Amino acid sequence: MIIERQENVTDAVLAAFKNVEDPRLREILAALVKHLHAFARDVHLTEEEFEKAVAYITALGQKTTDNHNEVVLMSGSLGFSTLICLLNNGNNGQTETTANLLGPFWRMNSPRTESGGSIVRSPTPGPALFVNCWVKDQNGKPIQGAEVDIWHSSPEGFYEQQDPKQAEMNLRGKFMTDGHGHFAFRSVKPAGYPIPIDGPVGDLVRATKRHNYRPAHLHFLIFKPGFKTLISQIYVNDDQRLETDVQFGVTRALVGNYVRHDGPAPAADVKGEWYSLDQTFVMEPGKSRLPRPPIQ
Repeated sequence: MIIERQENVTDAVLAAFKNVEDPRLREILAALVKHLHAFARDVHLTEEEFEKAVAYITALGQKTTDNHNEVVLMSGSLGFSTLICLLNNGNNGQTETTANLLGPFWRMNSPRTESGGSIVRSPTPGPALFVNCWVKDQNGKPIQGAEVDIWHSSPEGFYEQQDPKQAEMNLRGKFMTDGHGHFAFRSVKPAGYPIPIDGPVGDLVRATKRHNYRPAHLHFLIFKPGFKTLISQIYVNDDQRLETDVQFGVTRALVGNYVRHDGPAPAADVKGEWYSLDQTFVMEPGKSRLPRPPIQ
């Protein structure tokens, strides 16, 4: 098609894509072109603005390395990651879900740990945290034999691969649910932390006059054949940044009830304040698969 005016451009591109054999790919490409072209028309994007946008996208790729994924960080900072998660869980976005973002710090091969064991593997000062969890199906039936990965930041706000003071695999563990769908572990209460702002994402955060912090949370990845792998974060209810998470990850279903205690703890070596968390996860039937670790 020879283009005579700007209105013809979209039709020309759509016509060029009509022979794509994969119907789903054809559908996605057509929708992408329509929305992208409509965006440019809606804001009447200037040539200078287009050049800046291309440079910005290029910078996202240049900033991404084996140890840092700026593209994933940007997706979260635009709320896109959370939108994709909610569209694909909770009966395809129809009901509440305990699914959430994977985040950049998940690692394969966390140490297998007996239920009730500690995932504190090097001295990590902070209030003790005792967690009891149950994993069930959509009918409320306990799921036995589900493999559960746990990981979280320290009370100083660092994951172990960020912090040379922490031992390898500190604050990480892999558990198996019992016949009641239950497992338990001991750790320390996590803290919120800042996302990196030395790249294009930082430019966005500053331009929108937002802080760059995530509220404190525990990560869960629950795997069981026959069920869709459940990735979750359970946020600490007393964190002041729950409503302003820079990655838009906090949903109502994921605000955990971290209860503060001053009395006797489940372990004799705990003195002073400590916390407990009881949490139930619901898995949906579907394909079980492990994600690719974001950082290699």
